[in-house]
Amino acid sequence: MNPITSEIWQKITRYCAYQERCHFEVKIKLRELGATAEVQDEILVKLIADNYLNEERFARTFARGKSRIKSWGKNKISAELKQRGISHTVINLALAEIEQEYRENFEKTATKIFEQTTEKNVLKKRKKCCDYLLRRGYESDLVYEFVTKLEKGN
Repeated sequence: MNPITSEIWQKITRYCAYQERCHFEVKIKLRELGATAEVQDEILVKLIADNYLNEERFARTFARGKSRIKSWGKNKISAELKQRGISHTVINLALAEIEQEYRENFEKTATKIFEQTTEKNVLKKRKKCCDYLLRRGYESDLVYEFVTKLEKGN
């Protein structure tokens, strides 16, 4: 490697070691660092070979983090991963990993939002809660079913 390439290599390995990255993010960073297309390809291959980059590992970590910390639903997680160029198969693997805690996170979030919504009109309260949960990326059938259950409980 020439001196410029080795400098880019050092920067990009630190970038990848800091947190999980996908190919899309690394390509953007390499462009920012001024790497040519040839150098980008060479570095990407080496990053994959040295296990700095792994799309499946990234997708699983991303899905777990967004589900646990941000309370995102499967639809939003899936859309974000697609936007980053992750394959449909890898997305399904990542979503399958969060399946166990997904329902629990959803119910906790939905209950919290339902209780915090101060709207007196039942229909407006339902709409506000449902809209919030749908924006979070939860599936519509899951949202409407659970909000109806919460209404009957109150």
